[in-house]
Amino acid sequence: MSTVAVTELIEASAADLWRLLIDLPARADWLSTVGAVEVLTPGRLAPGTTWRETRAQPDGGAQAEEFVVVEAVPARRLVLLSPGIGVNYRITWTLRTVRRRCRACTAVTVRQEAMPTAPSGRLLALLFGGLAARAVEGAFRRDLADLAGAARPPAQAIAA
Repeated sequence: MSTVAVTELIEASAADLWRLLIDLPARADWLSTVGAVEVLTPGRLAPGTTWRETRAQPDGGAQAEEFVVVEAVPARRLVLLSPGIGVNYRITWTLRTVRRRCRACTAVTVRQEAMPTAPSGRLLALLFGGLAARAVEGAFRRDLADLAGAARPPAQAIAA
């Protein structure tokens, strides 16, 4: 099993960030690499909720990924499972309030664990593990920057 984790400090409350994370139809509005989101289960986000995202790839193509909510602890933790070919991915978003640096700051960690489910997944992990980990880390950094941007209040108009 391989793991990649990235943490960023975002100037926003955990509650505000949580609302962004669980508003599935709006994900394509604030995640720069997501072109479309298709919610596959009705109702509020809860364990079992499933959706499909289409993400732009560095080579210019697009890839659809399916996610299933495993655990949802409001404003604290969101755990997702994304099945792949020969490997399943467990993605955990953790929100932790930090009061020392700013009035409303949250340390957001996104962590992915890759769990091979077939011999081909183990072989691919051996061959491309480091390269894949760097690509995942870059994607997480971009997603966290997008989350921080979406949480920022709109700039106030300056009276002329």
